[in-house]
Amino acid sequence: MHANPTLRDHVRALAENRPGVYRMYGPGEELLYVGKSVRVRSRVLSYFRAPKGEKAWELIRETARVEWDYIPNEFYALIREMKLIQQCQPRFNVQHRRKRIYAFVKVTAERAPRMLPVTRVVEDGATYYGPFPRVRALADTVRELAGVLGLRDCPGTTPVYFDDQLEMFGSGRIPHCMRAELRTCLAPCCGRPTAAEYMQAVHLARRFLEGRADRPLAEIETRMGKAASEMNFEYAARLRDRLERLRGFRDELVAFRGAVEDLTFVYRVPGFGGDDRVYLIRDGRIRRELRHPKGREARARVARAIEEVYGAPERGPEGLEPQDAAEILLVARWFRLKPKERKRTLRPEKWLEEKAPSVTLARRRTS
Repeated sequence: MHANPTLRDHVRALAENRPGVYRMYGPGEELLYVGKSVRVRSRVLSYFRAPKGEKAWELIRETARVEWDYIPNEFYALIREMKLIQQCQPRFNVQHRRKRIYAFVKVTAERAPRMLPVTRVVEDGATYYGPFPRVRALADTVRELAGVLGLRDCPGTTPVYFDDQLEMFGSGRIPHCMRAELRTCLAPCCGRPTAAEYMQAVHLARRFLEGRADRPLAEIETRMGKAASEMNFEYAARLRDRLERLRGFRDELVAFRGAVEDLTFVYRVPGFGGDDRVYLIRDGRIRRELRHPKGREARARVARAIEEVYGAPERGPEGLEPQDAAEILLVARWFRLKPKERKRTLRPEKWLEEKAPSVTLARRRTS
C-alpha cells in the first residue's frame, strides 16, 4: 500500500513552513501520532518520502488525515506536543507516550501523620514532596527516614493514642508491631508519645523534605559513633550506608528545589512573522502566555498578569501533579540545552521596573 497522493497534495497545498504541532489520524479517527517542527510543511511531507519498512513509512501508510496548528515558536510547540502525547497516548509516539511514573513523598493529614512513598497526588489534605524519578529507591529512603525520626508506617486504620490524652483505660496498651519494640517508632499505637512530641517529629520530617534540616543525619552519625566505640562494626557499617543514602536524598531534594525556584522569570520568545510571545514561568511551569506588548496599554495588561501570577501564594515544589513534574523537567531541559535563551529572561520585578515603570508607580501611589 502506498501513501495517499491526495493527502500529500493536501499538505502541499495548505501547510506552511512555520512552527507548529501536527497530528496524524487513522481511518477510524484514531490519533496515530503527534509531532512538532519549526517547519511543519517540510516535516510532514518528509513522511511521504520515507523508504518502505521504516517507521515513518508505516505511519503514513495508516494515515487518513493530517491536521496541524501553528504555534509562534519552537519552545511552546515542544510543550504543546508533550501535553498532547501525554493526554492522548498516540500509538506511534515513543517519547512522552507513556506517562513517566514519578514518585512523591506524602505526609498524611492524619491525627498521627505518616510519611509514605506514593506515585499519585490526590486532593486529600496531605502534603506531597517531589517529584523523584527513582520510585523503588525512594521507598527504601522514606522507610529509613521514618525509622530515624520515629514516624509510624502502619496502616491508616491503626488506632492512635497519645500519652497526654485523657483516657480512663489508656494504660498498658500493647504495641502493634516490631518497630515499637525496637524503638524505631514513637509508637502512638500504644500511647507512648505525647501529641506534641509526635508532631515535633513530623515537623522535622517536613523540614528535612524541604531541604532545610539535617538533624536526621546528625542522629545517624551519633548512633554510628556509639556503635563503633562499642566495637559493633557491622552495625556501624549499616548505619554508614544508611547515612550515605539519606545524604544523597537530602542533596537531591536541595538540588531539585533550587532548580525549580531558579526557573522563575518572564521569558520573551521571538515568534514567526513577528508574533513574539511572553511566557510567565514560575517554578518551572508556564502559568500564562501573552503577546509581547508593543504599547503602553499592552504593557499594563502584561504588568497586571505578572502581578497576578507571581503575587499569588505558592506552595513550593510539593503538591505537583505528575504532568506538572513532566512540564518542569521539559522546561529545565530546554534552558539546559539552550543556555543562551536565559538572556531573554527577566525576573518579574525587573520586567516591571524596566518595561512598565509608570504603571508600577501609579499602582503604588493608589495603594
